[in-house]
Amino acid sequence: MKKVLMIAYQFPPMGGAGVQRTAKFAKYLPNFNWEPVIFTRQEVKSHLQDSSLMKDVSKDLTIIRTKSYDIREWPGIFGLGGKWLSRKFLYPDGERIWQVFNQKIAAEIIQKEKIDVIYTTSYPYSDHLLGLYLKKQFPNIPWVVDFRDEWTNNPYILDMNYSNFRMKKEKKMEKAVIENCDFFITNTPIMLRNFKDDYSLLQKNNSFVIPNGYDEEDFIGLQRKVPYNEKMIITYTGAMYGRRKPDSFFQALQELIQENSISKDKIEVRFIGEYAKNLNEKIVQYGLKKVVKVLPYMKHRESIQKLLESDILLLIIGAGPGAETFYTGKVFEYLNTNRPILALVPEKGVAAQLLRETQTGWIADIQDTSKIKQNIKQLYQKWNNREEMITPDRNVIQQYERKMLTKKLAQVLDLTQRDL
Repeated sequence: MKKVLMIAYQFPPMGGAGVQRTAKFAKYLPNFNWEPVIFTRQEVKSHLQDSSLMKDVSKDLTIIRTKSYDIREWPGIFGLGGKWLSRKFLYPDGERIWQVFNQKIAAEIIQKEKIDVIYTTSYPYSDHLLGLYLKKQFPNIPWVVDFRDEWTNNPYILDMNYSNFRMKKEKKMEKAVIENCDFFITNTPIMLRNFKDDYSLLQKNNSFVIPNGYDEEDFIGLQRKVPYNEKMIITYTGAMYGRRKPDSFFQALQELIQENSISKDKIEVRFIGEYAKNLNEKIVQYGLKKVVKVLPYMKHRESIQKLLESDILLLIIGAGPGAETFYTGKVFEYLNTNRPILALVPEKGVAAQLLRETQTGWIADIQDTSKIKQNIKQLYQKWNNREEMITPDRNVIQQYERKMLTKKLAQVLDLTQRDL
């Protein structure tokens, strides 16, 4: 069995959607004759934790956990100073110290484990800089780069208003990664197109799209039958930050209640995750305190069960440059629930396209309050009348199962060995 060194700073028991992509690849790669060796950081309690994700990690999996050197994790008030220093002076991200101080250990692992391929995944982008270092040390070992999100064109980075000096520096880093890698993977077709527009050397034969997905095993034993709730339950899971805001959804909901188009006694909205206190402030601001509930972060399987207990799932992707490139990881688990998805997303983006192809979504641009209201009202009427809200295309949905996606990654890894 060939060996692939998977460099992933974010790995279980660290929680969050980004962690799952690497964990699921590592889970299923042995089915395709590839043995993963994970290079990551030590566990730490200050990060979002989800111990349930460790069930995907085989006891036979080789995991090298290294010291993080993360100044953002300094104790007490020093941690605030560490965060400021990290944002101000560490390019491209706070994980750069981890990369620099552990790169020699990674090189030793390559020799010790007789690694056949190097695979790096971002975020953080420092994972790719570690891959770049290793490629220069071992030029004959193929290097596969996986971008879960864009780098210098990432809308969240564009919103940071970095200095021209910093953006030029990060662009130079990005260019070095792309020029030196052997194979290139992105999460969405639009993302790949954007990279190709910037870097013509990304040809069809060395660049691929492998989206995120869902793991059917995560649904085993859960109650999947469509519920008959006394209230129409709308559920949102995951983070809420940057451009991703619930304001237009709250406004639409508020207006519908005021117009008596829906009854506030027959609707319940659940936000599940870790949120800043301004979410509660907005709930009060829009007069939705009796309608919207904020529940704490749940282990992965528990959050899936909450999705299955819902009537409608809420998907929000903020507006602005680059927003059309985003799926968000959770959308694929949404798809596998067979529940209707109330989507506040760019209407010409990849998320909207995915929902149309799978016939699972009610789509409105996040800035189109009128269309959002219309969709909520129609869904409410159908729920109230016990009418069918969607007719999911399971043949399309099943293409996003994790085993199928890991097979695609294995095929890329196989290509790296073609001329060796």
